[in-house]
Amino acid sequence: MNQAYAVTAVAAVVLATLLIGGLGLRISRTTSDFYVASRTVNPGLNAAAISGEYLSAASFLGIAGLVLLQGPDMLWYPVGYTAGYLVLLVLVAAPLRRSGAYTLSDFAEARLESAAARRIASLFVVGIGWLYLLPQLQGAGLTLEILTGAPGWAGGVIVALVVAGAVAAGGMRSITFVQAFQYWLKLTALLVPALFLIAAWTGDDAPRARFDAPAVLREHTEVRIDDTVRIELDRPLTLTVSGSVDGQEHHGRALTLAEGGHRVGAGTVLGLPAGARVPTRVTSEADPASWSQPLSAGDGHGLYATYGLILATFLGTMGLPHVAVRFYTSPDGRAARRTILAVLGMVGVFYLLPPVYGALGRIYAPELALTGDADAAVLVLPERIIGGTAGELLGALLAAGAFAAFLSTASGLTMSVAGVISQDVLPSRGVRHFRLATLLAMAVPLAVSVVATHVPVADAVGLAFAVSASSFCPLLVLGIWWRRLTPPGAVAGLIVGGGSALTAVMATRAGIAPEGWAHTLMAWPAVWSVPLGFLTMIAVSLATARRLPPGVDATLARLHLPEDLTGRHRPEGPERPEGAGR
Repeated sequence: MNQAYAVTAVAAVVLATLLIGGLGLRISRTTSDFYVASRTVNPGLNAAAISGEYLSAASFLGIAGLVLLQGPDMLWYPVGYTAGYLVLLVLVAAPLRRSGAYTLSDFAEARLESAAARRIASLFVVGIGWLYLLPQLQGAGLTLEILTGAPGWAGGVIVALVVAGAVAAGGMRSITFVQAFQYWLKLTALLVPALFLIAAWTGDDAPRARFDAPAVLREHTEVRIDDTVRIELDRPLTLTVSGSVDGQEHHGRALTLAEGGHRVGAGTVLGLPAGARVPTRVTSEADPASWSQPLSAGDGHGLYATYGLILATFLGTMGLPHVAVRFYTSPDGRAARRTILAVLGMVGVFYLLPPVYGALGRIYAPELALTGDADAAVLVLPERIIGGTAGELLGALLAAGAFAAFLSTASGLTMSVAGVISQDVLPSRGVRHFRLATLLAMAVPLAVSVVATHVPVADAVGLAFAVSASSFCPLLVLGIWWRRLTPPGAVAGLIVGGGSALTAVMATRAGIAPEGWAHTLMAWPAVWSVPLGFLTMIAVSLATARRLPPGVDATLARLHLPEDLTGRHRPEGPERPEGAGR
């Protein structure tokens, strides 16, 4: 890929983000502006902004990588992402807006009249936000490394600096316009190259690749194996090896590997001839690439993992802090519902495109399945299929879209985490402290992204969804629709449901989960942690019925009655706090 084109495209996206973010500095004057854009964002703009922040690195790069690895078996993954908004539309969107809150922590305190519930909710907002920020920063590092050869940490640092600057400049006002712009950029960045790639593919004797058969290389390909892996061959394969195979060192000489399994050491370069089948990567449960096994996995682990991810994506969407906070920017509950309808259309259109790249990647870049870099398929296809200046320009457009994905999602996450830190950790809630909180919100995941490498993008996002589904889904559903939820019940449910999911996720990421079903249950906890969260909240609430908040009836009436019946038309929130606009 032409580095000059790619760097120019990324620089243009960064510059546009900073310029639009700087606009917020001119128009944001109050706390309400910074936190919820004074609740004046119309459904069309809000839907574009929500779609922009929701379609993250996992959507832009990860889904294509999943389709490359597993084929049509993984098409349910974007369906789970999209369907989550149906639950939001039916159960949560309008009542959440009518709560008048700034954050999920505000909602917990308003509904339960409990400072303890607020503190626990704040911890989960920060934890989920940081868990979700990590793959955005790592994806940016991968993209910049592929485009320019820069160190893997460089992309994450750039995203962190740009996002922190844009959010600190104008808060929610800034990122609303930034994210809306970035949604349309991402859609264009995927759509235009896809049209050219499909045209080139159909004109190239329409090569086909079966997902139920090993992929075949179209030309001589050198593959670098970054981590020690095991491969499986269904026939002898002659190739060149520079590195370690089966414990023996080789220095660029030809070697014939027999049928069966072989161990390839980290740093080994394999030269595979044209027409060779790409060796199958044999994954263990400790392998980062093992999580996306297809439904047909014979031991049942893959089927369980699939249902775990479906449940996490379907129910986790409503509890994602950066998604929930955007409903507070709608003028009223009706506008919030209209926003969700528009989001369903925008997100659905976008998700038609990544599977195209995954299918073409299976044909033109099958070696990515062996190296574990399947997330890079979107970025390398224009050069592989079209080549020349046209391929380089299309690759640069995709690079711009990928960077927009990192920036938009990271902006929303940083906004939601900074809002909680500024209100619940720092001593003041003014704009000055919000800007300091923005730096704190970004510093921790940036530090972790430099240390933790080789985490598949879609994998890490799925883990964040599991924690969200296990904590905030029960809180929101029961808090909105069940009168008898008590503060002790809510706190217990958050700790038991969300805490168990988070503990299981962290143990899996740290590599301390044992092999077998124990690892599977901990890696995809939503199947058991979501019911556990609901049951704990219900059981403890029934046992502490005397602790029911005294104002629960008035609160529920506010959540469910339209604004014109309750007389609430003006935006909530304090105006002109100390330091506003400085």
